[in-house]
Amino acid sequence: MRQQEISFCKEGVALRLPNRQGLSIWLGEVVRLEGKELGPLTFVYCSDTYLRSVNRKYLNINNITDVITFGYNVDNVDNEVSGDVFISVDRVRENAAYYKVPFHTELRRIMVHGVLHLIGYRDKIGEEKALMTEKEDLYLSLHLK
Repeated sequence: MRQQEISFCKEGVALRLPNRQGLSIWLGEVVRLEGKELGPLTFVYCSDTYLRSVNRKYLNINNITDVITFGYNVDNVDNEVSGDVFISVDRVRENAAYYKVPFHTELRRIMVHGVLHLIGYRDKIGEEKALMTEKEDLYLSLHLK
């Protein structure tokens, strides 16, 4: 099993991201528990404005959102989870206030949500959304231990 790096980047936002190594280990465990292998994974933390421009440019959608994922398959390995996860720090802050949870808890939820999308989970209809939320809760509980 090859070890892949998880990268964390910022695009025009101020963000303190504590314990990157712990986050990498946790996210790698999420992928493993889903029966997949971790490939290259990049998290890009950005503003609403930046993420909206990505949404318009690549998905032809003119809305703000909290997360957008772009998967890629390195060496045509079907079992590999790899890609870019764009996260709006503005949305995370607003969601955290709305749900009355700490910012970093909501940030981890959105991070694992993005990874679950790369694994293949969807959240457009009720049953899919319920399963995704269940998975998010499970994996967040593992990080908090």
